[in-house]
Amino acid sequence: MKLQVLLGAVCVIFMFSMIPTSSSHNIACYFASWAVYRNLSGTFDVYNIDPHLCTHVYFAFVELNEDGSLLILDKWESNDENDGGHYHGFRNLANLRKVNPELKTLVSLGGWNAGSKNFSGVSADPVKRQRLVQDSMRLIEKYNFDGFDIDWEYPTLRDKAHPEDKENFVELLKDYSAALKPRGLLLSAALAGAVDKIDSAYFVEQVSEYLDLLNIMTYDYHGAFDDFVGHVAPLHASPLDYQHGRNSTYVAATAVDYWIYKNADPSKINMGLATYGRTFTLEDKTNNQLYAPVLGPGPAGPYSGLKGSLGYNEICEHYSGSDSVYYWDDDQKVPHRVVDDTWIGFEDERSIGYKVDFAVSKGLGGLMIWSLDTDDFLGTCGRRYPLVNAVKDRLKYWESQEKK
Repeated sequence: MKLQVLLGAVCVIFMFSMIPTSSSHNIACYFASWAVYRNLSGTFDVYNIDPHLCTHVYFAFVELNEDGSLLILDKWESNDENDGGHYHGFRNLANLRKVNPELKTLVSLGGWNAGSKNFSGVSADPVKRQRLVQDSMRLIEKYNFDGFDIDWEYPTLRDKAHPEDKENFVELLKDYSAALKPRGLLLSAALAGAVDKIDSAYFVEQVSEYLDLLNIMTYDYHGAFDDFVGHVAPLHASPLDYQHGRNSTYVAATAVDYWIYKNADPSKINMGLATYGRTFTLEDKTNNQLYAPVLGPGPAGPYSGLKGSLGYNEICEHYSGSDSVYYWDDDQKVPHRVVDDTWIGFEDERSIGYKVDFAVSKGLGGLMIWSLDTDDFLGTCGRRYPLVNAVKDRLKYWESQEKK
């Protein structure tokens, strides 16, 4: 069995090695390391990554302890040398550069489930900050990564308010920058995509100064945490949004414009794209408009197993049949599907095209993808990675236009 897995991985890498890539824009792609435990065709590991698809690939996540030491969440999956792991996630990710030397590989710290408490305590203490930076540097050097990413969701918010987080986040970035930059390594961060969170969490100009890449999470604007229907990642506001307070600002275009307005360097910004949808169970299945009342999240998918969320691979394979109705919202420039009483807001190749066009028009550095493991990475519904490839194809179009 192990021999079959190894031979399969070699064949995949050989196939990918024949695909050339070149882009003047970033395509920064995260993958969730826990996807290795997903069911059936949802199982995803480093071997599934096309080394030529993205310009940057992030391993998500490692975490931090209260004392500032780095916490490897799953030694079995990542195969830290102190454990008899099988998947060798860290080492295999770094080894993708043997196939594509232009690829940058990074490790991401934090994530939503990490919360804010330990970030808040560590960033406030210079000694703990240095311990975290030093542990991070050892991990980077051990596995020959190209940089480090911080996903603190979010300074000053969650786990009780700590107003000083806003300043201490800058201090944390400053310490990381001082360690990484002299070695030619990258520092990036996943950052909020809602105006109210941006104002609360960041001194934008200083954050932009210390980071090489600003990965703006322009998604999760709506979901089962709401009591009404809303799209996960609208590009622009619907007329209905203006009737519901701040929801008119919960759109990707406004987030990007606001980061730029607050003096972030556009060339460092990667606008986020979600390869998953947010779902609702409609209170009345004859009313499936925006802001329709809901009973709660939609049903869990067969691979991700999460109520209220479906990967694009689950949507295209299991929710696109004859019982599914496709809708396009020309105001928000996004699609949704309705299957009986389930409402699914998601991205497709058409909506991705509009977002890439917007990013190019703003002079952004590129796009960020969360995440590789919920795209149709096996090509069950057509070509492999249709959403990420839609990004790549549209960027190639714009780059060809620039050469004319």
